[in-house]
Amino acid sequence: MTLEEYKELCATIDYHMDRYYNQDDPVISDEEYDRLMLQVKAAEKEHPQWITSDSPTQKIGGTVKREAGVKVTHRVPMLSIEDVFHHEEVESWMKKVFDLHPDAAFSVEQKIDGLSMTLRYQKNEATGKMDLMLAETRGDGQVGEDVTVNARVIGDVLPTLDLPYDYLELRGEVYMSHEDFFRFNEAQEEAGKKPAANPRNLAAGTLRQLDSRITKERGLRMFIFNVQDGPAELMESHSRAMEVLSGAGVPVVYHRQVKTAQEAIRTIEDIGLMRGELDYDIDGAVVKIDQIAYRGDFSTSAKYSSGHIAYKYPPEEKAVIMEEIEVTLGRTGKLGFVGHVVDETTGKPVRLCGTNVSRVTLHNQDYIDQMQIGIGGVYLLKKSGDIIPKLCGLVKEPKEIYDAPKNCPVCGQPLVREMDTADIRCVNPSCPAQLTRTLSYFTGRSCMDIAGLGETLVDALIKAGYLKEFADIYRLKDHRDSLVEAGIIGKEKNTDKVLAAIEASKENSPVRLLTGLGIRNVGASTAKVLLAHYHGILALAEATPQDLVEIPDVGETTAADIFNFFRNEENRRELLELKELGIPMEMPQEEEASQSLSGLTIVVTGTLKTLGRNEAKELIERHGGKCTGSVSKKTSYLVAGEAAGSKLEKANALGIPVISEEELLAMAEGKND
Repeated sequence: MTLEEYKELCATIDYHMDRYYNQDDPVISDEEYDRLMLQVKAAEKEHPQWITSDSPTQKIGGTVKREAGVKVTHRVPMLSIEDVFHHEEVESWMKKVFDLHPDAAFSVEQKIDGLSMTLRYQKNEATGKMDLMLAETRGDGQVGEDVTVNARVIGDVLPTLDLPYDYLELRGEVYMSHEDFFRFNEAQEEAGKKPAANPRNLAAGTLRQLDSRITKERGLRMFIFNVQDGPAELMESHSRAMEVLSGAGVPVVYHRQVKTAQEAIRTIEDIGLMRGELDYDIDGAVVKIDQIAYRGDFSTSAKYSSGHIAYKYPPEEKAVIMEEIEVTLGRTGKLGFVGHVVDETTGKPVRLCGTNVSRVTLHNQDYIDQMQIGIGGVYLLKKSGDIIPKLCGLVKEPKEIYDAPKNCPVCGQPLVREMDTADIRCVNPSCPAQLTRTLSYFTGRSCMDIAGLGETLVDALIKAGYLKEFADIYRLKDHRDSLVEAGIIGKEKNTDKVLAAIEASKENSPVRLLTGLGIRNVGASTAKVLLAHYHGILALAEATPQDLVEIPDVGETTAADIFNFFRNEENRRELLELKELGIPMEMPQEEEASQSLSGLTIVVTGTLKTLGRNEAKELIERHGGKCTGSVSKKTSYLVAGEAAGSKLEKANALGIPVISEEELLAMAEGKND
């Protein structure tokens, strides 16, 4: 490799580091990234004079996101762990340790595929217990960001430790379970939005959310894997420290103490076999020296933690035969494709990472064409790192490549391929395949919020012939007696309860109605923006794409989706029927807010008693103020709620006035005398 080729390779790795660590949106697999890093290491071994402090092997890939939180300098650097890929490398590394410390023991543990976070606890003199003071992300290893508010809503992060120490600093991995990951993606699909690529990316984006309510809703979790700093009794044996923490209720990573290389390899294999049974992702096994004092004798570079190595499992691939291709139809009418596969050798579901796999997502027609997918074709299937199986290569071509149907497999109407995309849709709003999901989305909590009228009942009412469109929901009261007699909803009491909830939903804001119509790319926040501008759904229905793109946060794609929805005659007819049934279309007139906060820059931190973070921001801006996310010398006031964290400390240090939620409300009303 020439020096020029080496520099180009380093630039490529820097790009992929940024995509992985900072954007949470990698464009290559872990295996491809590891291969690039191995090439760089091989070149540097041959030409050590090429190594600089900025080489990929010498730095951690993350940077601090300034807009997401206050920067924090780590008391103990949060470094990476050097990867190895063969059992012989593990044995060789352990031999070096034994040569210097014959009595060395090791801890072999799961390497959780998430993102690192350190928790700082300090003794509370009043209670005698330890309180969580700060949570920080890794960032570049030396400087991270304060995510204390979000950490406090993670169930595994204990706000108080019943331990008799003055100070304790714990490092762990924040992750998302498969169950929560699938739940999030199902909701994204329902809303016609892009699903997350994998749990690690989603966990990273969730921890950095500016709204802690979103973090709490998504259900992050955490395992502790190291004591960064603490009393002497926890800084001697790693295994002993994990036992103490576990006894205090702290979730610690799965670990096993070993004394020989053979035991370490056997444990690595055992952990590998666990992968298919776990509800979270692991991307390797960590081997660390148990005696913490010995670790400093085995440092490889400023990038890597001393006394640790991480064994990365090889990707598991098997050849499968494509037996069937199933077409699915989502709530928004988008066609999906699912391949049914069997193991080429056994003819049964393929066994990968401990689980049976018989279905694989085929994404869209472009993907099918690119991968040459068809019945009878043989393909390599892998499940490495990600929990979602995917095809990764062609072994044997099929007789013909699969071609999507031209008509909807449910209603028979012609399908439409959207311009400049790979998406194929059924645009018939009355398509039965979409009706249950469409109507249950309309009645859901984030839309018209009709209690008791969930997907199961909606489906039963559709099958019984009572529901064919939105307006039919508000006509159910006309069939009250027959519904009671049929018992579809239940007996009289339950039927009347659901009918009352339907009537009560007529009092909802038009924002909920607009959200419930299910227009692509129009969720609750976009609906609110649209109706703040047009003040009514019927006025919005007359807007042109050119008008719509003038509204902040409405791009060309969303503008086209809105315009096309209201140009459809069936949609316009149904909208008018909803109006005739008493569903409000116009936003209520609001008194013009005073400009009592004009000229003020206000930061909101912590959890307020009555206002959410976005509601507080809207209040400030409605009264002429500016709401920002970080404290600086330009900040006029800091509104501090519960668990205010480091922003409060910074405000106090800068001498910025700190006010309560009640004081903010009084100022907004002009009562700040």
